[in-house]
Amino acid sequence: MLPEYTDGGMRKKIICLAGPTGSGKSAIAARLGNMLGGEVLNADSRQVYAAFPVITAQPGKEELLLCPHRLYGFLDLRDRISAGRYARLAADNIEDLLAGDRTPVLTGGTGLYFRALLEGLADIPPVGEEIRLKWQERCAALGSAELYLELSACDPVYAKKIHPHDRQRITRALEVYEGTGRNFTWWHERGRGQNNFEHVYLGVEMDLEELTPRLNRRIDLMLEQGALEEARRAMEHCAEQTAPGWSGIGCAELYRAAAGSISLEEARSLWQKRTRAYAKRQITWFRAERGLRRLRPEQFADLSSLLEQIKAF
Repeated sequence: MLPEYTDGGMRKKIICLAGPTGSGKSAIAARLGNMLGGEVLNADSRQVYAAFPVITAQPGKEELLLCPHRLYGFLDLRDRISAGRYARLAADNIEDLLAGDRTPVLTGGTGLYFRALLEGLADIPPVGEEIRLKWQERCAALGSAELYLELSACDPVYAKKIHPHDRQRITRALEVYEGTGRNFTWWHERGRGQNNFEHVYLGVEMDLEELTPRLNRRIDLMLEQGALEEARRAMEHCAEQTAPGWSGIGCAELYRAAAGSISLEEARSLWQKRTRAYAKRQITWFRAERGLRRLRPEQFADLSSLLEQIKAF
């Protein structure tokens, strides 16, 4: 069986399949898992939420029949997951699979998840919820530009790496500084804990122009499959718009549609626009990733041939 490994000092091999949203990763990963006698592990930050199997395009019946899947739909809407927490969960599942002589196939579009697992991240302690809410409220009241000035004063090195209007990164950096007494730069320079996994890192390569119509069709199909009804059911469980699970693309727009603040057509248009922008960022990220071997979708058609190549990686 591929891949072969031993515990006695040999680094263990896993298969990672990354790429932009809508590029067909789930189907390819399920076929790989089936051929290798393995299991698919999720590496997408939105597909962890149990309430949104349709909106977040979690694997369907065809994929689930091919092989077992893990780390999909296990998180409540109110719960938050960090890249560090994801890496720990993924590492535990990988160790379990390898111990049972089963091949882990990781797939998703969250580049930071792959990086956290394969390269490690700074082990920043959790920051209290009251501190997180404080900085979110300050950002809402003062604006990201004002908070960017505060960040520049306490962490000028990190501030230069991000945009002055990147609300999420600005507030996160200020949360960490207040909560730990150390800035992001200090934590990032502490070194990275790395998992002991040998890996094959593959990427589905598509350009934005050919991907865009696929994304629009997929959103229409999700709406046909009951995405709005899914959002309404989720609101019955958790109507807090600020809950972490509602922040995802598609979820946020359908929340507003279900609440009656915008029409379904407006939600659809915003969903398409944000999805395209997200796909553009993903394409940029993965094209810059070290060690990622990018392949066109048609190159995944003959998996037997691809597996022969993988053996040589």
